Amino acid sequence: MKAIVYTKYGSSDVLQLKEIEKPIPKDNEVLVKIHAVSVNPLDWHFMRGKPYIMRMQTGLRRPKYNAIGTDVAGRIEAVGKNVKEFRPGDDVFGVCNGAFAEYSCAAEGSLVKKPANMTFEQAAAVPIASFTALQGLRNQGLIQSGQKVLINGASGGVGTFAVQIAKSLGANVTGVCSTRNVNMVRSIGADHVIDYTQEDFTQSESRYDLIFDTVGNRSLLNCRRVLSPKGTLVIVGSQSKGRWLGPLARSLRGILLSRFVSQKMMMFMATWSKGDLVTMQKLLEAGEVTPVIDRYYKSSEVKEAIRYLEEGHTQGKVIITWEHTNKT
Repeated sequence: MKAIVYTKYGSSDVLQLKEIEKPIPKDNEVLVKIHAVSVNPLDWHFMRGKPYIMRMQTGLRRPKYNAIGTDVAGRIEAVGKNVKEFRPGDDVFGVCNGAFAEYSCAAEGSLVKKPANMTFEQAAAVPIASFTALQGLRNQGLIQSGQKVLINGASGGVGTFAVQIAKSLGANVTGVCSTRNVNMVRSIGADHVIDYTQEDFTQSESRYDLIFDTVGNRSLLNCRRVLSPKGTLVIVGSQSKGRWLGPLARSLRGILLSRFVSQKMMMFMATWSKGDLVTMQKLLEAGEVTPVIDRYYKSSEVKEAIRYLEEGHTQGKVIITWEHTNKT
């Protein structure tokens, strides 16, 4: 089978489409014939080995693992002997290691059945981005119905999920995005939309109970200005490109500042949860959340897909569809 592999850190030029052995599922795993995957910032951070602090886990000089990709949607090809939930032919979505491939093995607990009203491409867009939005708003931001919530970066992969999830939880949502994305952000449910090319949200007279920041393009002190006295800033992303800590630097400053003010500022990284994937499955089936997809690429265009994502101006998610050498 064909898969994307890399043996050294660097730009997307280090990625290679190669023929490798088709994996065999273990007793508690399933083999997925992959139809679509989505690209996440996590993928290019692993590819580049930056920030350097990541290399404590991924390998100091070269990557420990040669596979790449996490979000996946496809069809069960085979199941291990201990698998109870799935059978061959089931359409599923979730996460697995080495998703940028024709086939990949995943633990039974890493997948759920794909909603019938979703395409493989839409389902592949969901896992990591939706976990980040759901857990950041609910677990860290402690979002409550009726609260005023601002999503900075509302048009991106995580931001488009955050707008819709916040609305499903009863919040009054303001989205911040560029001019070309204003109508789209409004169409997915934002009550108010701020065009950052025309207005700096940190200079407005509005006050927010919760700011969910996927961009990190405003100072912490300016963000504090538009937070309510007991408000919360959840830091998901940052434009910082520092080689050692990267986006973590701003998050650490926020945690330190929180010790001296009434507002909470916290860093956040999503964690895997089967329960949260089921939550998203239900929201998708009910039509309360619909993935926003910017562009589609073929498996032969993975380098181009990652380059586009790294530019930082995507409208929703970037999807890769897989062509299979074996069409059966």
